[in-house]
Amino acid sequence: MKMNRLSKPPIPPELLGQTVDWAIASRRSIRAFLPTPVPREDIEAILDIARFCATGVNMQPWRVHVVTGEAKARLSCAIKEIDNDPSLSNDLEDAYDYYPREWTSPYVDRRRQVGWELYGLLGIAKGDKQRMHAQHGRNYQFFDAPVGLIFTMDRVLKEGSLLDYGMFLQAVMMAARGRNLHTCPQAAFLKYHQVISQVLAIPSDQMLVCGMSLGYANETSIENTLVTDREPVSAFCTFHHNNKETTS
Repeated sequence: MKMNRLSKPPIPPELLGQTVDWAIASRRSIRAFLPTPVPREDIEAILDIARFCATGVNMQPWRVHVVTGEAKARLSCAIKEIDNDPSLSNDLEDAYDYYPREWTSPYVDRRRQVGWELYGLLGIAKGDKQRMHAQHGRNYQFFDAPVGLIFTMDRVLKEGSLLDYGMFLQAVMMAARGRNLHTCPQAAFLKYHQVISQVLAIPSDQMLVCGMSLGYANETSIENTLVTDREPVSAFCTFHHNNKETTS
């Protein structure tokens, strides 16, 4: 059922804020999913809601490729074949620079912390490159989620469309939470943009933005207990009033 976006909230006003806050705060990157199928109507409903996110001059830059079943398995197999062969994967470059080429503090510190927290939960010791590679390779199996999403946009578009895209991705993840589904947005696919385009017959004028896993979380998996720390508002917000600056 499609929702009239201008209609009144379907829940009491006093619960509305709590519900929206819950959807945002309960979102986390799930790295182990159940095989439970996600009905196509739920996938379509999620995308149908997400399309109402903000977008500059209504450009709507998003293009979505939904992979399930044999199509998902074929894509995962094609990527893994290259990922497991350093002679084929070492020289590949991302579709664009998602991360900085030179890491500085505090960003490198946060990156390292989440990495070691995850590996710690999984019992992967520092320097165990084989197990690290295997864990990272689970990205390309969509962490066993039944649904994989591949997001692209026209190459002629610029940085502003990436801002729009971020809002679209967030809307997808929030709509998923509203259906008791979880997600994992994945920049790991950027390195394999060429093989993805080949397998899914994506036109050359489309640029890969990222991938995403979608499904029901396996709450018994230890990696899904990972919850990342976030800085308090006072650490990143400055209020300007009457020519004076105050922190939160």
